[in-house]
Amino acid sequence: MTMKLTAVFEQVPEGYIGFVEELPGANTQGATLEEARVNLKEAVELVLEANRVLTEEGLENRPVIREPFELVAE
Repeated sequence: MTMKLTAVFEQVPEGYIGFVEELPGANTQGATLEEARVNLKEAVELVLEANRVLTEEGLENRPVIREPFELVAE
């Protein structure tokens, strides 16, 4: 299963900027479109990891249930 997100790129004088519509905070830039694409993948990973850490800290010592969650992309 693959979750599909939407990457948006815009050419600017310095190169390209990019972001993911469905994931606020995942944005980047690059001198070329390919560089912006690579940087955006890294930005998504960093945003997800940061959100995970913040959530774990906020839930520390609380009885919660964690389980895998799958999103079916259509």
